[in-house]
Amino acid sequence: MNWDRIEGNWKQVKGKAKEQWGKLTDDDFDVIAGKRDQLAGKIQERYGVAKDEAEKQVSSWERSAKDDWFTDGGGHPRH
Repeated sequence: MNWDRIEGNWKQVKGKAKEQWGKLTDDDFDVIAGKRDQLAGKIQERYGVAKDEAEKQVSSWERSAKDDWFTDGGGHPRH
């Protein structure tokens, strides 16, 4: 998955991020705003993990992204 796509559709995919990292708050997600480095930083902060571990988690989550994350709920891609 291309991170630009995640960032460009952050409002749609942040629910998936919330499922993955439940300790992050709504305010955290607003600050992150789809920025990969911000997400990794907040994971470090909230979970007390090293930078490389946070980066590894973000990379793994990015690879798990599926096309249905970017649909309108009816299976239709959003434009």
